[in-house]
Amino acid sequence: MVTIERQNPPALHAPPGYHHVTVTSAPRTVYLAGQCPLTPDGSVVPGDVLAQTDQVIANTATALQFAGATPADVVRTVIYVVTEDRAVLSSVWSRLTDSPLAAAFTTASTLLGVAQLGYPGQLVELDVTAALT
Repeated sequence: MVTIERQNPPALHAPPGYHHVTVTSAPRTVYLAGQCPLTPDGSVVPGDVLAQTDQVIANTATALQFAGATPADVVRTVIYVVTEDRAVLSSVWSRLTDSPLAAAFTTASTLLGVAQLGYPGQLVELDVTAALT
């Protein structure tokens, strides 16, 4: 049985939904490639950052399921968003934490505004690590 401990050291600020420290006893770890807003044919989903976030959510759920993992097994996420606008970052965070993947974002998480991502027109990417038995 895997134990996953999500903790906040008392000397650090209280984070909004995620935890500063995640410790696991997992003998097996799953590392997903950065999940992009790509459709099965490899094209970038058209539209705004939230439309792309929805595709990233769907792709991540598919990859986790394929690996035998659930959002509750996630121990680390890094979210990349092409923006300098904190309101856009907040809207992506809200979309993720209101999605079927919500449990994945209660763990150690980082949200970054970046200049660009790998595919032309790509606005968001999600990096996920999960712990399994």
